[in-house]
Amino acid sequence: MEDEQQAIARLKQGDLNGLEALVKQYQALAVHTAFLIVAERAPAEDIAQAAFLKAAKKIAQFDESRPFKPWFLRMVVNDSLKAARGRSRTPSLDAPSEALLAWLTDPAPGPQELVETGDLQRVVWDALRQLTPEQRAVIVQRHFLEMDEAEMVRELQRPPSTVKWWLHSARQRLKTLLGAEAGRHE
Repeated sequence: MEDEQQAIARLKQGDLNGLEALVKQYQALAVHTAFLIVAERAPAEDIAQAAFLKAAKKIAQFDESRPFKPWFLRMVVNDSLKAARGRSRTPSLDAPSEALLAWLTDPAPGPQELVETGDLQRVVWDALRQLTPEQRAVIVQRHFLEMDEAEMVRELQRPPSTVKWWLHSARQRLKTLLGAEAGRHE
């Protein structure tokens, strides 16, 4: 398999075959990242595809001394935020489909984990869907992409105070939502 730097070099030379290696390496992560923000699989797949095309188009702007992944995922997160803002401000609270839950699940869990994970995923998923797109984006960046606050500030191109507020308010909202759900099951 072609490595990332070779693929980027090919792409910078105008060879779109370099994009194939990048798609193979980052497609699942891009779709999953978008999905966690927009909360629907089809738009998430569209966003990821568009981000690859945008990356190919803007590859000349990419600084090869920096890692590709954060540069690329910034496009995915920003486009996901735009898409989520363009839809209803209040996401649908319809129950997620079994296919969706299966897609978010570890591919090799045991029977006990399946029972425990299914209920927990539904609760967490419902709570995440009640956050604003900005709140979902910072939760995804911090806890799924494991970015620190400095990286989030750089990638979202927002002041540190804004990113900290989004993260704080998202965590507080999740705590409230998950606490209310835990109270119902006691």
